[in-house]
Amino acid sequence: MLTVTRTIRIPEQELEFAYIRSSGPGGQNVNKVSSKAVLTWQFAQSMALVGAVRSRFETRYARRITREGCVVISSQKYREQSRNAEECRVKLSAMILAIVEAPVERRPTEKTRGSQRRRLEQKRTRSAHKQGRRKLHPE
Repeated sequence: MLTVTRTIRIPEQELEFAYIRSSGPGGQNVNKVSSKAVLTWQFAQSMALVGAVRSRFETRYARRITREGCVVISSQKYREQSRNAEECRVKLSAMILAIVEAPVERRPTEKTRGSQRRRLEQKRTRSAHKQGRRKLHPE
């Protein structure tokens, strides 16, 4: 059971792991050992996420969700399968934690009279400064 919060728990049966060979340096061992972990989670059929949390997850991670409704996460950071599998679980937890709380709606604020006055004063000062650079044309 992957426990993300008190209310969000993903059963271990929903998490499918596959192990393949990692890329990159590692000597002769890299060609023999399948240490890269790939986690596939059937997000669409899961009952762990409900309502607004599910829709936020779907919109935020739309690029990571396949047509079948799976989320695919991989890790090849470590040389051991178990540590890479745990890293995948941590990544999934972090993804879910990032969208658990609804974002706070921004309320537009009014400009204060003082800020408007200061802005206009700066514009007048800058304009006068630039006016001073002009050459006077004799008429």
